[in-house]
Amino acid sequence: MDETSAYSSDVAFTPSVKAVQARKGSRRGYASMEQRGSWETSITPELARFIEGQISVFLGTASKDGQPYIQHRGGPPGFLKVLDASTIGFADFSGNRQYISQGNLSDNPQAVLFLIDYSLKQRVKIWGTARIVEGDPELIARLMPEGYKARPEQVILFTVTAWDANCPQHIPLRFEAAQVAAMLAEREQRIKALEAELEQLRPAGNAR
Repeated sequence: MDETSAYSSDVAFTPSVKAVQARKGSRRGYASMEQRGSWETSITPELARFIEGQISVFLGTASKDGQPYIQHRGGPPGFLKVLDASTIGFADFSGNRQYISQGNLSDNPQAVLFLIDYSLKQRVKIWGTARIVEGDPELIARLMPEGYKARPEQVILFTVTAWDANCPQHIPLRFEAAQVAAMLAEREQRIKALEAELEQLRPAGNAR
């Protein structure tokens, strides 16, 4: 295989990364993956459903000097919106006003999104570029979750370069509070239904 060939996974698999893979014995497997087409470069319908179902995302940026930074953003399901096959957008809510991500992106647009769903034991890494859009009320209105109590300050648009879905190994199984509440409510309804059926089966006049 020609190691100088450009693959979509080269966004993460730099020559230094490939050298480590070769030294530790995983390069052959990843080279085979590259030859089979490497990573996806556009948002598939399955990925779109996963993205728009999340309530949390981590945005990774770096300064012009390479200093990394991770920012968490959250909201109700659907706060992350797939705008087309290569673009993800979300309203950026007002927070602690440090503006580290925005400053980094003004110097270096390279960014990564990390999404993890503990209940599905699935994680997705998305590489690309990001930019801040200020002063566009129509775009903010399009991306703002309906009824969500937060103040949108601006918009972040993320353009996908490549993405990879990891295996579920070592992801702990966790459920959100709303999911647990829904499961408990369903259980209570089922218990009540079974109690009603049992009461109907009791002989008339039979005391408990």
